[in-house]
Amino acid sequence: MLIIPVKDGENIDRALKRFKRKFDRTGKMRELRRRQQFNKPSVVKRARNIKAAYIQGLRDAENI
Repeated sequence: MLIIPVKDGENIDRALKRFKRKFDRTGKMRELRRRQQFNKPSVVKRARNIKAAYIQGLRDAENI
């Protein structure tokens, strides 16, 4: 559970902004979206390999 202490006289918008930032850093929303649909391990591995090849291509193009 996230706890955001609000200081005396602090604007509620600032506290809300701190809460949102802290919540984003936990990665809970990404985890929930990822778990909404099951992906086979082979599909996950293939996507990871395609992404790695793409990034490697970018790095190779940068070094030419």
